[in-house]
Amino acid sequence: MIARLIDKLIFGAALLVALQIPQLADHYQQFLSGLYESTQWQVDGYAETAREHDYATVDDMIVDHLRNESPSVKADAMQKLETLALYNKLGEGMEIFQSRNLFKQTAYMFHPSRIDYLETTLENFTVGIPLTAEGLAFGAGLGLVLNFLLMIPVALWQRQRRLKKINLDRPRNPPKPAPQK
Repeated sequence: MIARLIDKLIFGAALLVALQIPQLADHYQQFLSGLYESTQWQVDGYAETAREHDYATVDDMIVDHLRNESPSVKADAMQKLETLALYNKLGEGMEIFQSRNLFKQTAYMFHPSRIDYLETTLENFTVGIPLTAEGLAFGAGLGLVLNFLLMIPVALWQRQRRLKKINLDRPRNPPKPAPQK
């Protein structure tokens, strides 16, 4: 009886936690979208500057600036390179979140290289229940898997207890058969 109660409590908790993943993905997508748009604004500014100064591409402008003798111009060029790299990485993330595949989104969010983005998203995260069929199905499925994994130790403990009880109920020394005449 206690094990069934524990099972229900663990399932309820696992379901509530699992239902937060789609919500977190929505919040994360909003954060990522804002960062992508602000980075895009910078990259567009680089392209405009390159056109104004007769560079064929932003990359050509940056290469030229890296050759410059001035340390501040070189540092600015390095910052532009980092911004372009960030913009490309954010673009990959935006593609993942536009695909609406929660498994890929979850893997992207929880990747160790992006943990700072996840922490920033969690600062503004509000608990809720997803309102999409995909979000509910994902949460329910993940809740069942988590429940199964968390209940394995309880099931093993119950099995061990049952086996122990069966062994205690058996007589230790079986009765000797009556001698035959």
